Amino acid sequence: MSKKILTGVVVSDKPNKTITVMVERKFSHPVLKKVIKVRKKYNAHDENNKFKTGDKVSIIESKPFSKNKKFQVMERNN
Repeated sequence: MSKKILTGVVVSDKPNKTITVMVERKFSHPVLKKVIKVRKKYNAHDENNKFKTGDKVSIIESKPFSKNKKFQVMERNN
């Protein structure tokens, strides 16, 4: 099974070695046929604390680092 890769914006970098990434996805509602935006926050592991609030990043699914942290930062997107 392949690992999930998500792209989003860093909304918090306060915890040590952790960033919070806001991922936005769009889909068409099955009945109303309206495009809906859904936002979700993911905690991701940032070993060197190099990503700051506002950076656009890609995160990849990995082994659990803690109770809520199951993603790791792959790279910065421009």
